[in-house]
Amino acid sequence: MSEKVLQYDKPSLQGTLTIPGDKSISHRSVMFGAIATGKTTVDGFLLGEDCLSTIDCFRKLGVKIDVEGTNVSIDSPGIEGWQEPTEVLYTGNSGTTTRLMLGILAGSTVHSVMTGDASIGKRPMRRVIDPLRQMGAHITGRADGQYTPLAIQGTALQAIDYHMPVASAQVKSAVLLAGLRAEGTTIVREIEVSRDHTERMLRQFGAQVDEVDGVISLKGGQTLTGTHVSVPGDISSAAFFLVAGAICEGSKITLENVGINPTRDGIIEVLHNMGASITLIPDEDSQSEPTATVTIETSTLKGTTIEGDIIPRLIDEIPILALLATQANGKTIIKDAEELKVKETDRITAVVDELKKLGANIEATEDGMIIEGPTPLRGASLKTYGDHRIGMMGAVAALITDGAVTLDDAKCIAVSYPSFFEHIEEVI
Repeated sequence: MSEKVLQYDKPSLQGTLTIPGDKSISHRSVMFGAIATGKTTVDGFLLGEDCLSTIDCFRKLGVKIDVEGTNVSIDSPGIEGWQEPTEVLYTGNSGTTTRLMLGILAGSTVHSVMTGDASIGKRPMRRVIDPLRQMGAHITGRADGQYTPLAIQGTALQAIDYHMPVASAQVKSAVLLAGLRAEGTTIVREIEVSRDHTERMLRQFGAQVDEVDGVISLKGGQTLTGTHVSVPGDISSAAFFLVAGAICEGSKITLENVGINPTRDGIIEVLHNMGASITLIPDEDSQSEPTATVTIETSTLKGTTIEGDIIPRLIDEIPILALLATQANGKTIIKDAEELKVKETDRITAVVDELKKLGANIEATEDGMIIEGPTPLRGASLKTYGDHRIGMMGAVAALITDGAVTLDDAKCIAVSYPSFFEHIEEVI
């Protein structure tokens, strides 16, 4: 645990930041580079603990991975050439690593055991394991595979036609990655569009993936070839500074190279709907992932309703949007967000409990929360629950509170944003 006391005396924020690399894309760049034959190079890689856990897992499988700053090179013999690991694959706090690795390892030629930290040990894995078992995967684990640790015996797989019960990029990705090694054509049918980084990167590595009206199909037996990946800035990390710039008086912040993938840009839409002063200048030289320079200024905000098919496009930003709503005029309603209950912690309960300590007028509902604003916030001692996004929400709140905010465990923020506090100091 690393307690941190934050007291900023309501600063105005000015300056330009380059947001660290996208966590989802950083994970996938290593995974795809390890599956592919030949060399893959990556720039803009996120050096957060979650992504380093992914690198560590593939090194244990015999893949050569070099890291120099935010540049990563992966030299792999391809999935057929992996070595059976002699150690447990430890995924730390990373749900993405754990769930996507299940799909990759299911069709491999090796036996492996995978586990994570205490938080991962509470997160549901059957949502991934059930469709993989339908494909013929041999996976066993605690509570019949509901929780880690999990043992995976790589085997031959058969394609399936899978109707997604929830909007989850992790489940979709695990099935598609298993589908690469399956006999036949794997089909995934989405009820709501979830982030499409896997589909984009499959194409970047040379695979053919078809998508029509939410139906994604991938023919098995395709091989991937090493390539170059440029990782854009993570919009989920940018969200904390977008909100800070909107709610701190006299502020104007510019964020460069922010990923604006249309399956991830829900926060931009919500900021517009709430009346935020925000501008985007798209970058012309983006690769497979679109990027932009985004500028946010102090804004007069109004409440809104966040629901339906926008939720998968901003699920990780809801904690910081709840803080934003405390400073908006009127009522903000967040619903259809049951998925928050199975994140690093139950984020509905955590967000509501911690913002109440600061004086927010906020109530939990079964599938979200209701916030009345604007409300002046006061300092308090907050729990992060070991959840990086709850920790950063508390840190941004400290910019506008009367009195200090104490975080019981600020170290968890390094999972996705190791330079977070340095970046706050840069714009104060």
